[in-house]
Amino acid sequence: MDKVLGTIYKNLSERRFIAPPPLRNGHLMTVVSSIRPRRFNLHDLEGQHEERREFQTDPQTRVVAYCHWQPDRIKHPTVFLIHGLQGSSDAKYVMGTADKAFDAGFNCIRYNVRNCGGTSHLSPTLYHSGLTSDLHEVIGELIERDGLQEIYIVGFSMGGNQALKFAGELGGDAPPQLRGICAISPPIDLEDCSRAIKLPENKIYETRFLFSLRRMMKEKDQYFPGVYDLSRLQEIKHLWEWDDFFQPYNGFRDAVDYYSNASSLPYIPKIQVPTLIIHAEDDPFIPIGPFRDRRIHENPMVSLMATKHGGHVGFIGRRLPDEDRAWAENRAVDFFKQLNRHQKRSSKFKV
Repeated sequence: MDKVLGTIYKNLSERRFIAPPPLRNGHLMTVVSSIRPRRFNLHDLEGQHEERREFQTDPQTRVVAYCHWQPDRIKHPTVFLIHGLQGSSDAKYVMGTADKAFDAGFNCIRYNVRNCGGTSHLSPTLYHSGLTSDLHEVIGELIERDGLQEIYIVGFSMGGNQALKFAGELGGDAPPQLRGICAISPPIDLEDCSRAIKLPENKIYETRFLFSLRRMMKEKDQYFPGVYDLSRLQEIKHLWEWDDFFQPYNGFRDAVDYYSNASSLPYIPKIQVPTLIIHAEDDPFIPIGPFRDRRIHENPMVSLMATKHGGHVGFIGRRLPDEDRAWAENRAVDFFKQLNRHQKRSSKFKV
C-alpha cells in the first residue's frame, strides 16, 4: 500500500476511541448520542451565507442540499455529507461534522437524500439504502458546473452505505476530484441488519423507523395520491416486511433481492479512492460480522477502524483539549485534512 496512505491510517488509529464507563453499552450510547443537546455554529457564522440548492437528478426528481461556502470556494476543498435512514441535512451528526469541517477550511454541503428533509413533493419515487443514481448526478454537477476540484464524502449509517456503493460503482473511473470517502456505522450487509433489528432488544429502533416511514408514506400519498398501496401500512411490524412490500416500487423483486443488490459490501473491493470505515462492535443493529469480510481488508485503499464501544453513530468519547466528544466526527474531518494535505503534494496515490 502507498506509504503516505498507510501513514494516514496509522495516524488516525493512534487517536483510539475510549468510551466513558457509563456509556460502554451499545444501546445506551446510541440513545444518549441521539438525544443529548448540542450547539452548532455553522448557521451563526458572521457573514456566512447558506445556499439552498436544488439538483435535477432525473426528469421527475429534484433533491435539495444546503451549501456553506468559504470565500473563493473553488480554492477550498469540499465535504459532502449524507445522513441516515429517515434523517435529514439537519441531523445532529451532520451538523456537528459540518461545523468541524467548515472550521477546518472546507466548504460543506449538507445533502438531503431523495424525499428527505421535507422534499417528498420533489419526486414521485422513493429512496432506498442503495440509491446512488442521485449521487452520480449531484457530484457530477458539482464538478462540472461548480468547478469543485476536491470533494470528500462522509456518510452516516444509510448514507455510509450509499457513499461506499457509489465509490465502488465508480471503481477505477472515479473522477480525480473525488478525493476520499468516510463511512460511519454503515449497513454494508442489509440482510444482516434487517435480521438484527428484528431481535426483541432492538424493538425500540425498529418501531421508531417504522413510525417515521409510515408518516413519510402518508405524506407521499398527499402529493402523489394512489401511486402507492397503503392498505397494509399499519399491519407491517418489521422492516423486513416493509422491504418486501415497498421495495418492488424501487424495482426490486422482494426484500432479499433488495438486500442483495443495495448492500455496499460487494462494491467495496472496487473502491479506488482512499476510504475510511468507522464501526463499533456493539452497534445494536448493524452486526460486526460483515466488517471482517476479507473483501474489505484485501483492498489497500480501504481502512476499517473497528471500536469495541460506540453504539450506532454514537461514539461519545472523552473530552480532549483539542476536540469535542464527538469522536467519529473528529476522525472523519481529521482523515480529510490529512488526505488534503498530502494530496496537494501528489496528484494520486499509487497502490
